[in-house]
Amino acid sequence: MSDLTPQSEAPTPTTDKITQAARETIYLCNFRVSVDGEWLCLRELNDISLTPDPEPAHEDPKDPIAIERLNLMNMAKLSIKGLIESALNLGRTLDSDYAPLQQFFVVMEHCLKHGLKSKKTFLGQNKSFWGPLELVEKLTPEAGEITASVKDLPGLKTPLGRGRAWLRLALMQKKLSDYMKTIINRKDLLSEFYEPNALMMEEEGAVIAGLLVGLNVIDANLCMKGEDLDSQVGVIDFSMYLKDGAHSSKSTEGDGQITAILDQKNYVEELNRHLSASVNNLQAKVDALEKSNTKLTEELAVANNRIITLQEELERVKEESSYFVESSRKASRADGTANGQVLGETRKQLKEETQLRLDVEKELEVQIGMKQEMELSMTMLEKDICEKHDALVELRQQLDEMRTLNHELSTKSQSSEAGAKQKSDIISRLEEKTNQMGSIIKQLESSEKDMAKQARNLNTAAEKLIQRQQ
Repeated sequence: MSDLTPQSEAPTPTTDKITQAARETIYLCNFRVSVDGEWLCLRELNDISLTPDPEPAHEDPKDPIAIERLNLMNMAKLSIKGLIESALNLGRTLDSDYAPLQQFFVVMEHCLKHGLKSKKTFLGQNKSFWGPLELVEKLTPEAGEITASVKDLPGLKTPLGRGRAWLRLALMQKKLSDYMKTIINRKDLLSEFYEPNALMMEEEGAVIAGLLVGLNVIDANLCMKGEDLDSQVGVIDFSMYLKDGAHSSKSTEGDGQITAILDQKNYVEELNRHLSASVNNLQAKVDALEKSNTKLTEELAVANNRIITLQEELERVKEESSYFVESSRKASRADGTANGQVLGETRKQLKEETQLRLDVEKELEVQIGMKQEMELSMTMLEKDICEKHDALVELRQQLDEMRTLNHELSTKSQSSEAGAKQKSDIISRLEEKTNQMGSIIKQLESSEKDMAKQARNLNTAAEKLIQRQQ
């Protein structure tokens, strides 16, 4: 697994790019995610022979983009199948807190994000799947009700939150499969939002749209008022779909069981390492944000001091201007036309002071605008720091779960190795006994030959004695 969190094309100078890096899909580029019955299996590409899978035959099986598409399709298959089975066993209407339903929305979100083109904004580059979902309203008029409901929700402030709300409303209407098929069939419109090799532009998208038909058998009652869809961090929980050792023992025995357990153990260790690296990267980015926040605070304090100084200078200029006006009036009353030259100089100086005052007022307005921008940036930075902290906590929890699962798999691996060793000892002892029995059989055969020879000799002697007696 070369990279769990895809890096952005350029360095991350803005908090928007940091948020994007924290929320992207965990793509398993050097591993192939395959479905073994109902379970998730991962095999390293360098250790297996790449036989034809559901992916197109004309694509390079080592192409990371093609592997990502296939991985996402298999994850969607597992998520949809698990959601349907658990919902039917549960026998009631699902709500927003149901874990398989939450994982389904996370997987669908990553499928819709795959291969999105970046749109530049004043805060940096932004990727959102809300744009493609808005196409459904144009292609299917009955979808206009969902789009209008999403736009009327008061708590949604970002395109990402509106896209998540749209998915939930479409699932409740049992129209998600129909809407997905509608937009997938119009690749000429999707090309505005997706790269040519994106999941929605390839046949994997059509497969996922077909799998969504099965969700029409379940009922969902989701309340989105009060739910913070804008700041949720969508991370796929692979532990829900890992193969269990008890299940694999039913289908494989002996060395096959040990191989499956070791494969799962290696995958969990690899996932642990990359989750640790992701946590360290997020921690470093949070530290950088804190340093940037401190620097902006200092710059804001300097700007406030500068504004206060400019205000004092403006008051002084006003006082001097009023003083010169009074002086010019007194001079005009006392001297009349005799002091016309002095009056001209005074007017000239008054004009200069007025211009200086205008310049000071303009600079004051600029400083006030800079102060407002800094305050807005401070607010956004604080919100981003809170989001990164939440994401960091969630990743640490998943790391702990992966470590626990790793320990369990290690225990199972050790017990399987001990059983295999015991079986090999028994086999060696049986081989020794077989060799001993073979040697005994050979001895018995030789002794049998000797006894037969002695019997013949005895018969010959008996015949001679009989002849002599006659």
